[in-house]
Amino acid sequence: MNAVTPGFSSLVVLVTGGARGLGAAISRAFAGQGARVVVNYRRSEAAAQALRREFGERQLLPVQADVTDPAQVAAMFAAARAHFGAPVTVVVNNALVDFVFDGDARPKAGDIAWERFAVQFEGGVRGALNTVQAALSGMREAGFGRVVNIGTNLFQNPVVPYHDYTASKAALLSLTRTLAADLGPDGITVNMVSGGLLRTTDASAATPEAVFDLIAASTPLRRVTTPEEFADAVLFFASPWSRAVTGQNLVVDGGLVKD
Repeated sequence: MNAVTPGFSSLVVLVTGGARGLGAAISRAFAGQGARVVVNYRRSEAAAQALRREFGERQLLPVQADVTDPAQVAAMFAAARAHFGAPVTVVVNNALVDFVFDGDARPKAGDIAWERFAVQFEGGVRGALNTVQAALSGMREAGFGRVVNIGTNLFQNPVVPYHDYTASKAALLSLTRTLAADLGPDGITVNMVSGGLLRTTDASAATPEAVFDLIAASTPLRRVTTPEEFADAVLFFASPWSRAVTGQNLVVDGGLVKD
């Protein structure tokens, strides 16, 4: 999206895990549309500060917080309101906790430990619940809210069985739909954007080139989706054009999965 979409300059957007990889592409996409962006990070301070220098502190605020900790999330929302003088009204739950798409090096069914599932559920599901709960008062105050959860096409098409990651994203889709039903009367929409492997992010850098080539050959577009292309779809769910859409899962993977 190159043209500025009306209404974006009024938004305060939180992107969790927003300093690198897909998160950085989403942060840049919103900032490029004139939105004010809170870039959440846990360890990627240098990358977050680089984004701040790129867009300026009036438009982009880096905030360190572990999204699995409700107290840190609450402090992040307070810092955002103090800095921008307005509540966060768009939440993008993108944070990916301690996971690498490492292909054949992944734990197999016979040896994967439950602890790996617990880590992904804490980061992907509890983290999203924490941010949504922290955002509710500000969204209700504004009479407007958008939640966009980042999912995966792997539970529809498990070409590589990342058991723990995929299970947590399936649970997040369920939460997306129940939150949409619960929060719709408040003018808050909740949707998911699900991708396949992206070319290339920090998390997907360990993926063998043969896997990228296989996926590209299997898509109608004959290529692997980029983080920037994926970020455009996230913008749609925050734009005026999606105002009647909620509880949906949009798959953005070049047509590999038809959902």
